[in-house]
Amino acid sequence: MTPREILMFSARLRLKGTHEERTDRVETMIRELELENCADTLVGSTLEKGISGGEKRRTSLGIELLTDPPVIYLDEPTSGLDSHTAKKIIQLMQVQAKNGKNIIFSIH
Repeated sequence: MTPREILMFSARLRLKGTHEERTDRVETMIRELELENCADTLVGSTLEKGISGGEKRRTSLGIELLTDPPVIYLDEPTSGLDSHTAKKIIQLMQVQAKNGKNIIFSIH
């Protein structure tokens, strides 16, 4: 599956509203997570090359952010990522905090 397909699947399971509203929410999430370049690329597996580790991490964050939770808890969200990608994850969390979300995460 691609990040867009994964987010749409999650939206269909977890969000109320019309198909158009869910699609709009997914497209907004893709833009916020800066996944536009890989939104239609297969995620991949151990046998098949796909998107990068940082893009996978942002896709998994997107699944949780789709429901617009008031509190976000992340356990080591930057583990295994290069410094540039880790910085992007932290910046994304800063934006969420500025939008009124409570962010709790551990980093070591």
